Order: sequence, then structure tokens, then C-alpha cells
Amino acid sequence: MSARVGFIGLGTMGSAMALRLAKAGLELRVWNRSRGKGGEVIAAGAIECDTVADVFEASDIVFSMLANDAAVDAAFDAPSLDAASGKLHVNMATLSLKTSRDLLDRHTAAGAGYISAPVLGRPNVAAAGQLNIVAAGSAELIDRAEPILAILGKQVWRVGDDPAQANLVKIGVNYNLIHALQALGESLSLVEHGGVDSRMFVDILTDAAFTGSAYTGYGALIASREYRPAGFSVELGLKDLSLAEAASDELGASLPTVSIMRGMFTEALNDPDLSDGDWSIIAEVIRRGPAAA
Repeated sequence: MSARVGFIGLGTMGSAMALRLAKAGLELRVWNRSRGKGGEVIAAGAIECDTVADVFEASDIVFSMLANDAAVDAAFDAPSLDAASGKLHVNMATLSLKTSRDLLDRHTAAGAGYISAPVLGRPNVAAAGQLNIVAAGSAELIDRAEPILAILGKQVWRVGDDPAQANLVKIGVNYNLIHALQALGESLSLVEHGGVDSRMFVDILTDAAFTGSAYTGYGALIASREYRPAGFSVELGLKDLSLAEAASDELGASLPTVSIMRGMFTEALNDPDLSDGDWSIIAEVIRRGPAAA
């Protein structure tokens, strides 16, 4: 594949994705807000750039995986996009609807293509190239990106012509996952209080009724209390919950349990014994019971 590729954002998820592209033999330029985080990616052949503009200058297609709206807003300001004319930016982060729309406007003004393509899966899934990718934007631009997306994921779901639609789908998926974590925490706490082994309960639950990866993966983490290292942090979980809340306000949709879920994540984030764990650690808030809340 001859396309010159850039990758912006080398956190836990971004590093796994960028490393996969580097190992595929692509000519890869990378940038991260904090230098020194891309060691393994650079060892695999990627070239580290000093600025976002440098990545655009040296690439035909740029992929990004940044943590939140603020990081994306700072990275893709007008000066950074000066070198983006004629290039394509594929933003794979989970963003608010407003930020997604703002970024489309900025890229259009700069003469650059822009699509959203957030991903479903944890870092180990990214490393194996088995992500589900939710894409929205111009069909022509998605076609242009798809050969590289195929290296990162097992399926690309095209959900609309407006990039914000992909972010809305990802927000909805994560909101569902948040409720799965809550249900797992509650049901495991219930059976544990009756003296039932929680690991056996998860085996029964996931063999008989809930066979999806969320239940098998997160059920095992909760039953074993193996929350570290965090595959997805409590802070990011609260961010995604906030995105769902903001989207519901904008679209006029009702999310009756969002305030309860916010309380769970806020308590976990404010507790030094929990705040560095995987987002499934909200189960420990549930296990404590109402007296500790």
C-alpha cells in the first residue's frame, strides 16, 4: 500500500492501533502531546513528528485517537490544519456531537477531507486488528480510508453522511456498556451476599443468557476484581457518560438513569483506591452498599 499515513495520539488505544499500522509496513508518521510515549511504535518503523502540522505535511491520510474534546480541539486548530489541504483526516476518538460538527467545519475551511470513525473494542482487540469501526461522512472519503481501516478492524459500519452520526452511535454503544457494567456489578453483589462464588455465576450467566464480549470480558474482571492495568479508565467512562447526557439534551431524548450512573462514576473517580482502575471498577461502589455511598 503506497499511501503515506499519519497517526495522532499514542495513548493506550492509539499506540495499539498505530503499532498495527507500523507492523503492516505502512510509511507512518506519528505525533503525541507528550513525547516519548511512542517508543514501541517508533521501534517498529514509525517516524515521530514535532507538530500536528508536520504529520499532515508528510501524510496523505491522517488518523487520530485523542482522549477527549479538549485534546482534539487543541490539536486541530487553524495553524495545524494549514498543511491539511487535500489531505484526509479520519478521527477515531469518541467525541461530542458539537465537536464533531465543529471539526467538519474547520477541515472544510482548510480544504481537507474529514470523517469520523470511532472504534468498538479494547486495546488487545485493536492489536489484533479486530475492531468494529463505525464510520460516517462522505462515502467517497470513507472509500479512500477503507483499505487502511481494514488493517485496524474486522468490519466498517457506515452509519450516515454526517460525521457526527458515527459519534452518536459510539456514544449510544458506550452508554449501553455503562449499563452492562452496572447490571454486572449489581447481580454479582447480589449472589456474593448469598455465598455464591462470583466466578461461577459469571460462567453461568455468560453461557446461558449473555454471551457477548462485554459480559464475558467485564464479568471476569469484576468477579476477579482485576481492574488494573485499566483498559479503559474511570475518567474516560465518566467522559462518555457526559457525552451521552449532552447528546440527550441536544436531541431531546430521555435517559432516566443517567444521574444514578454519574453518581457511581463520580464516587469511583473521587476515591484514590478506585480512581486508577478500569471503568468496570464501579462494581466496587455497588459492592460497598448504600451505607458507604
